[in-house]
Amino acid sequence: MSEPSQRRPRPDYQQGLPDHHDPTAGIGGARPAQSALTLRLVLAASGLVVCVAGGILFLAIDAPVIFAVALFVLAAIALVDLVVVARRKLRGEPG
Repeated sequence: MSEPSQRRPRPDYQQGLPDHHDPTAGIGGARPAQSALTLRLVLAASGLVVCVAGGILFLAIDAPVIFAVALFVLAAIALVDLVVVARRKLRGEPG
């Protein structure tokens, strides 16, 4: 049916994939967007720590459970983002 997709070489990722994340890149002379992966990694890690600590704190002070559940859901989202960003950095994408 279709050809299997070929993996890109590492230098392609190190230079950044043009227009990969920004479909409007180049309109009006704008440069393609580059993701700040290190910043996302730090923010996701700090969000994970704060949300887990806050969830445990809410459970410890006998606050309504919905607050702890909400923080644990946010912690799970931060964990997923942390894994995605770490994979992209290991693949060699700039940022």
